[in-house]
Amino acid sequence: MMKKMSMPTSKTSLVLFLCQIISALDVPLDSKLLEELSQPPTITQQSPKDYIVDPRENIVIQCEAKGKPPPSFSWTRNGTHFDIDKDAQVTMKPNSGTLVINIMNGGKAEAYEGVYQCTARNERGAAISNNIVIRPSRSPLWTKEKLEPNHVREGDSLVLHCRPPVGLPPPIIFWMDNAFQRLPQSERVSQGLNGDLYFSNVQPEDTREDYICYARFNHTQTIQQKQPISVKVFSTKPVTERQPVLLTPTGSTSTKVELRGNVLLLECIAAGLPTPVIRWIKEGGELPANRTFFENFRKTLKIIDVSEADSGNYKCIARNTLGSAHHVISVTVKAAPYWITAPRNLVLSPGEDGTLICRANGNPKPSISWLANGVPIAIAPEDPSRKVDGDTIIFSHVQERSSAVYQCNASNEYGYLLSNAFVNVLAEPPRILTPANKLYQVIADSPALLDCAYFGSPKPEIEWFKGVKGSILRGNEYVFHDNGTLEIPVAQKNSAGTYTCVARNELGKIQNEVQLEIKDPTMIIKQPEYKVIQRYGQVSFECIIKHDSTLLPTVTWLKDNDELPDDDRFLVGKDNLTIMNVTDKDDGTYTCIVNTTLDSVSASAVLTVVAAPPTPAIIYARPNPPFDLELTGQLERSIDLSWIPGDENNSPITNFVIEYEDALHEPGVWHYQTEVPGTQTTVHLKLSPYVNYSFRVIAVNKIGRSQPSEPSEQYLTKSASPDENPANVQGIGSEPDNLVITWEPLKGFQSNGPGLQYKVSWRQKDVDDEWTSVIVANVSKYIVSGTPTFVPYEIKVQALNDLGYAPEPSEVIGHSGEDLPMVAPGNVQVHVINSTLAKVHWDPVPLKTVRGHLQGYKVYYWKVQSLSRRSRRHVEQKILTFRGNKTFGMLPGLEPYSSYKLNVRVVNGKGEGPASPDKVFRTPEGVPSSPSFLKITNPTLDSLTLEWGSPTHPNGVLTSYTLKFQPINNTHELGPLVEIRIPANESSLILKNLNYSTRYKFYFNAQTSVGSGSQITEEAVTIMDEAGILRPAVGAGKAMASRQVDIATQGWFIGLMCAVALLILILLIVCFIRRNKGGKYPVKEKEDAHADPEIQPMKEDDGTFGEYSDAEDHKPLKKGSRTPSDRTVKKEDSDDSLVDYGEGVNGQFNEDGSFIGQYSGKKEKEPAEGNESSEAPSPVNAMNSFV
Repeated sequence: MMKKMSMPTSKTSLVLFLCQIISALDVPLDSKLLEELSQPPTITQQSPKDYIVDPRENIVIQCEAKGKPPPSFSWTRNGTHFDIDKDAQVTMKPNSGTLVINIMNGGKAEAYEGVYQCTARNERGAAISNNIVIRPSRSPLWTKEKLEPNHVREGDSLVLHCRPPVGLPPPIIFWMDNAFQRLPQSERVSQGLNGDLYFSNVQPEDTREDYICYARFNHTQTIQQKQPISVKVFSTKPVTERQPVLLTPTGSTSTKVELRGNVLLLECIAAGLPTPVIRWIKEGGELPANRTFFENFRKTLKIIDVSEADSGNYKCIARNTLGSAHHVISVTVKAAPYWITAPRNLVLSPGEDGTLICRANGNPKPSISWLANGVPIAIAPEDPSRKVDGDTIIFSHVQERSSAVYQCNASNEYGYLLSNAFVNVLAEPPRILTPANKLYQVIADSPALLDCAYFGSPKPEIEWFKGVKGSILRGNEYVFHDNGTLEIPVAQKNSAGTYTCVARNELGKIQNEVQLEIKDPTMIIKQPEYKVIQRYGQVSFECIIKHDSTLLPTVTWLKDNDELPDDDRFLVGKDNLTIMNVTDKDDGTYTCIVNTTLDSVSASAVLTVVAAPPTPAIIYARPNPPFDLELTGQLERSIDLSWIPGDENNSPITNFVIEYEDALHEPGVWHYQTEVPGTQTTVHLKLSPYVNYSFRVIAVNKIGRSQPSEPSEQYLTKSASPDENPANVQGIGSEPDNLVITWEPLKGFQSNGPGLQYKVSWRQKDVDDEWTSVIVANVSKYIVSGTPTFVPYEIKVQALNDLGYAPEPSEVIGHSGEDLPMVAPGNVQVHVINSTLAKVHWDPVPLKTVRGHLQGYKVYYWKVQSLSRRSRRHVEQKILTFRGNKTFGMLPGLEPYSSYKLNVRVVNGKGEGPASPDKVFRTPEGVPSSPSFLKITNPTLDSLTLEWGSPTHPNGVLTSYTLKFQPINNTHELGPLVEIRIPANESSLILKNLNYSTRYKFYFNAQTSVGSGSQITEEAVTIMDEAGILRPAVGAGKAMASRQVDIATQGWFIGLMCAVALLILILLIVCFIRRNKGGKYPVKEKEDAHADPEIQPMKEDDGTFGEYSDAEDHKPLKKGSRTPSDRTVKKEDSDDSLVDYGEGVNGQFNEDGSFIGQYSGKKEKEPAEGNESSEAPSPVNAMNSFV
C-alpha cells in the first residue's frame, strides 16, 4: 500500500522546484533598449503549412524573423539542405528569409513541389518554421465519355452523375443549362455534396436535353464543363406512389470521421412519391444549439465548430404519406493537436531558474518532442542547467551560455503543432529609461504620477527619495507601482519639489531625478448669464477667470457646442463675448471654455432673442455658487471656513449650507455639516479625528439652491481613540447552546483612527461570574458557544482603535438561544356554551419549562364524529393561537351534536411544546338543516303524493317533520294554511280530499328537540283531466300561481257556474232572513252537529261556537276578530269568517248548501306572506275558486 501512495523521487523534486521558480523578466518595449539587448531569433511571419500555389505565377515562400544580432536564414527541402545559390530561378529577399521562385521566366511549378522549412539563426540560437508543403494547383479537363439519354417513367427517381475531374484544390460543382442559367432546385430536385443531381421523383417538366455539370477551380479561375445530359420523362397512367427509399447514403448505417473545429456535413437524399420530407435527430441526445444548421431543403445537416462531444449516432428519417425510411450515420470526432499551454519566451538573469511548458491535447493524444536550436534535444549539445521532464523543460542556475531557442512539436496522425520559445539569459546593470530631470506639472488636489521606467537583469529594486538629502519615501501618502512609477494620490502645494528614483541590482546602481510642480486650478469666477435680448440689439456674455500665474490660458467660445459663426458681429474680448445687431439665428447656448496645458473648465448661458421689447421685469434666479473657499485656524477638532458669495440674482441669499467629503473613508460622498445665515461668510466647524475633510458651500435663496462651490483644499485631522461605542447592541441566541451578540458598527469617520476593533464582553446575569471578553475585527456579530439554554446575559460592546478605547459602554440584557418547551399545559377543561361554541381553559405552564420567550398557547381541535350519523371521517385539524400568557379561549364554528377532541400546547420563539392529553367533548343538538329535497308526484283529482329526503345536517335526533300547505287562487292570493305533523321515520305522504284543478303551496321542515330547521317550499296542482305538475325552484319567492289552462270558455263550465251562482244566491237570501230573526242558517246547524275541536273556534265563556253576524255597514271584519249577535268583539273568538275572505270565495258548499271542511282562515303569516299579491280579486277569479 505504501508504494501506491508514494510519489516518485523525480516527481517530488519537480514539484518542489516549480514552487521555487522566480518570475521571468519583462523587457520594456523601448526601441533604444531593444536595439542594445541581445535576443535569440523569433519567427514573425511564415507561409501556411499547406501552400497551394498558382502554377502560372512566381512562388513566394515567406519566412521573416527578428533577433539581435539580426539572424541569418537557411532552408531545407524534403529534409535536406536547399542550396539556393545553385538554382538561378530561386532568390532570397535582402534582410529576409523569404524565397522567390521565378516561374514566369521559364520555371515549372511542378519541379518545386516539396516540403520546405526555414531556419533563422544568430549567436543566441536558431528558430525554425513549420514544414511548408508546396503544391501547384491543378484544374484538369473532363475525360470524354459517351452519354446515353435517360428515359425515365414519371414518378421514378433519377440520379445524374457529375463525376468531376480531381483537382487541387477540389472544384466547386453547380448545374446549369445551355443558357448558363442555374437549374432550379427544390425538395424534389437537389444537388448532393458529391455534385450529383438527385430527383426524388421525376415529372414531365423535367424533360430537357441540357443538364450540364460545371466544375469551377477557384485557384486558377477556370471553369470546366461536362457534356450535356438528356432526360426524357414518359408518362404512365396512373402514376404509382411509392414510399421513401434513400438514394444516398446507401444501406442502413454508415460512418463519418471529422476533425475537431471543422464543419460536419451529413447528407440524406431520398426517393419517393409524394416527395419525402427529411428530419434529423441525434440518438441519445439533442442537436447542439446555435451550431446546427439545415441546408439543401433539410437534406444536409451542418454542425459548425465540432468537438468530441458531437460524436454519436445521427439518424435521418425520410417520410411521406406511404411510410418512412431511415439511415444512421455514426460520427466520430477526432482532433489534430491543439494548444493547452504553448511555450513562452523566457528572459532570465544568470543564476535564476525557469521553466518552458508545452502542453497540447488532441484525439488521439499527441506526442510531445523537444528540439534545441532546430536539433532533437536528445542529440543537441548538453546543457547542465537544463532538464527535460515530458512536456516541461526545467532550467536551474542558468548562465549566459544557456541562451537558446527551443522548439516544441506536438503531433498525432491528424497533424502537428510547432512552437518556438527562446531562453535569453541576460546580465545587465540597471538602466533608467525615463529622461533625466523630466518636469511634471499637476493641478493641486489631483493625482501625480512620476515615471521611473527601468530595466536590468537581475530585476532591479526601485526606491524613491524627495529632495537632495531626503529619506526614502514610505507610507499611505504614496503608491509604488511595479513598473517603478510613484503615485501621489492627492498632490498638494507642499508636494512640489525634486524626486529621485534609484534602481539597483547586484551589477550596479543608477538614479534619476524628476521635478514636480503643483499648479493652482483654473476657475471661472464670473460665468456667463442667461440673457433675453430684443432683436437687433446688443448683448454681452462675461467669462472672468482665475488661473495659475505660470499657466497660459486660452479662452474659446462656442455656440450650441460648435464654433462661433464667421461673422463680424461676434466680438471676442479678453473676458467677454459681444454680439452686435442680434438676429433670430443668434438664439442658442453660448459656452466659454478655458483651457490650460493641465486643466479645462467651462460655463454656459442661453441667449433668447425676442421680437418685441421685453416688459421691464426683474429676473429672479437661484444664486451663483460661492467661490474662493479658504481654510484657516486649523486645530485637531475644529477649523474655520470662509468663502466669497456668488451673485444672488435679484433674490437675497437666506442661508449657506456647508457640506463635507471624507476622502479617506467615503470618497465622492458629500454629507451635510451645518448651515449659517446668508449674511455670514465664515463658519467655525467642529471636526472628527482621522477624517480627510473637504468642504463645499451651497447658497440658498427663495428661488432655490445654487450649484455647489468648488471643493476646498483637503485637511486631514489627527487620529484619536473612539468617542462613542456601537449602537443597537443585542443578544439573541440562534441555537439552544449559543448567544449571538450583534451591534451596528461605527461608520468610517466615527472610528477616529486606524485599526478599528470591538471589545465584546458578556457574563450570565444574576450569577456571580466574571466578565468574559474578546476583541474582534471591524465586524457586527460575535457568537458565544456552549451557553445554557435561555438564560439572561449582561452584554456590552466597546470600540477601540490603535490609539485606545472608547468610553465604558452601557450594559444590555440578552438571552441565550431558546429550545422547545418541556411540558404541556395541564388541567385542560372545556365548557360547551351552545351547539357551535365552546370555551376551553388550561393551567399555565411554569415559566422555567418554557425555555424561551412565551409567545402564547395553541389549541388544536378536530371533529371525531357526528353523533347523529355515527360515521367517522377524517377532518382536518383546526388551530387557534392565543397570544401571551392567556389561559382560556373560545372555540367558534363547531358543528352541533358532534364529538370533538382538543389539546393545548405552549409556544415560544423556537416552536411548540408537547401536546396536552386529548380532551373529548360533545356539542348539544341544534336545529336541523332543510330537508335535502321535496318532490310532489302522482297528482290526481283530489290527492298529491309528497316525497322528501332527510336533512343533510340533522344536527341532532330528528323528532318529526312539519308540513304546511295552502291553496293559491288565480289572483296569486294564498288561502287558509293547513299544518300536519309527520313522524321522523316517514319519507312520503299522500294528501287526499284536495280540491281538483287547484294549485297548492307546500312548506316543509324538520324538527329536533331544540326546534325547527329551515324550510323547503314547493308548488303543485291537482288535475281536472290531464293537468301536469309545475315544480318551481325551491326557495323563498313570491307565492305566484303559474298560468293554467283557461277553462272559463268551456260550455260545461259555464253551465256549472250558473247553477252554483243561483245556489249561492238562494243560500244568501236564506241566511239573511235567518240572521235577521236571530236564528241559525242550515250551514251553521250542520257545522254545529259536526264540530271539529281543532278547527272550530269556541266562545270564551260557554265553549259554544260563535255565531256569524253582519256589521251594520256590511263591511268585512278585520282579521283575527269575530262579531257575535250582540255585535261585540271578544278577544279569544275564532279568526274564521266568510267576510274576511271576500264573500266566502275560498269556501265550498255541498249540494244541500252546507259548508265543507275548514272555513277560509286568516291569510297565513308564513314566510310566503310577504310575497302575496295585493290586487283585488275579479269576479271571474272568484268564480274560478268555486267548484
